[in-house]
Order: sequence, then C-alpha cells, then structure tokens
Amino acid sequence: MKTQAFFVTALTCMLFAGLPAKAAPGVPSYISAAVADATRPADEKAQDADRKPAEVLAFTDIKPGDKVVDLMPGAGYYTRIFSKIVGPKSIVYALQPTEMDKASPQRLKSLKSFAGTKDYPNVVILVQPIGAMQMPKGLDMVWTSQNYHDLHDPFMGTPNMAKINKTIYDALKPGGIYVVLDHAAAAGTGTSKTNDLHRIDPAAVKAEVTAAGFEFIGESDVLRNPADDHTLAIFDKAIKGRTDKFIYKFRKP
Repeated sequence: MKTQAFFVTALTCMLFAGLPAKAAPGVPSYISAAVADATRPADEKAQDADRKPAEVLAFTDIKPGDKVVDLMPGAGYYTRIFSKIVGPKSIVYALQPTEMDKASPQRLKSLKSFAGTKDYPNVVILVQPIGAMQMPKGLDMVWTSQNYHDLHDPFMGTPNMAKINKTIYDALKPGGIYVVLDHAAAAGTGTSKTNDLHRIDPAAVKAEVTAAGFEFIGESDVLRNPADDHTLAIFDKAIKGRTDKFIYKFRKP
C-alpha cells in the first residue's frame, strides 16, 4: 500500500509540475504569476511575506498592457513585478531622482543590472532632478512605495510638492491611478517626522495629492500594523520590516 501511495503522489507531482501557482482569493492570476516568476531574485522573494506584493497590487487594479511609472523605485523590488504584469508590449519606467541617486547610488546600480535585459526588456530607467521631473504622458499608473516621505527631506532639496503632484496628474490619462504606499506617522504630525523617523502622516499625503486635482478613491489595510505605535524610526530593529503602512489610491478624473 505504501508503494502504491508513493506512486500516486509522485504521479500527481509530475502532472502538476510547472503549472502556475493558483491565485489567492481576490488576486488576479497575472499578479500571482508575476510574484512567483522565477527571474525574481531570492533575496527579494524573501521579503514577500512581510511586503505582501500580491495582495497590495490586487488593490491597485494594475493589469496587463498598463503603462506604469515606478517613482523612486529603490533597488527595483516592485519594478520587476510590474514588468511581468504589464507584459512585453507595454513599458515600466523606473524614475529615480538625481538627489536620491546621490544619497543611495547602489539602488540605481541594482536597477541597471536588470533593466532592458532579456528578462526585463520593457523596463526603462529615467534619472532626473526632482525639481525638474518630467514623465511620459498617457500613463495608466504612477506608483511610489515607502519613499513619498523622502520628498519632504533636506537631502532631496525640499521640492515643491504641489508641482510634483501636478506633474504626476498631468502625466496620467483620465481615469489613471496614483498609488502612495508609505510608513505611517502618528495622526496630527503632518510632515514633521519624515526626516528623523522616515514616516509621514497619511492625512498629509491625502491633502497634498488631492490638492493637485486627484480624487481619493480608497485605501488598503493589508500592511497596517496596530502594534506599531509610530514612535520608532523605521530602521529600528524592534520594528524594521513591520511598520504600520498605509496604501492610498487616487484617481485622475
């Protein structure tokens, strides 16, 4: 009987080997497939348990064929996933501000290691001063993750937020989506904790973005953490990787 059971198990594994992982409830299969893609580095996949990219991106409504800007993309964690979601006939722009490149040059080096390669041929890098940022027109989505707060910090030159959000507004097509994911600061603190704690009050983000003409259309709590009391810097070992994060979705009318 044990031999028969082993044979059945082995046969089942052979039959289903190579099939894409079944999408989680509420997550489109093209997002699940992009997250599971074999070309993603192991160190990035190891972050998935905390960052929950499938659930996060299901909230954004990104889809194949979309034209996307990944603003301040870091080392490219989401850039790679976007590339696989939108597909080879579309494009992902990884827009790194010059000021951020000077502060963290290793991130642009990481982006350059895969952008335009055979695995990620639809990724294009843009490096621009934040004060003179220009985006391609007709975008379906502009995304920024864990870096919106940096736009308020001295190393970025404290750029004009109204101008930045208006640039994003003008680049999106009507109905286009703007998503901000960031580390939450305590309510009422506005932008006062962006430099020391690297956090921002969600209400401040909402006020700045809607002032540019965007409609606020929803938020996701998939990365919220009520155990985070918002008093520690995001790099503190006691909270690193588990900060309370908000995800706001805005639409251009």
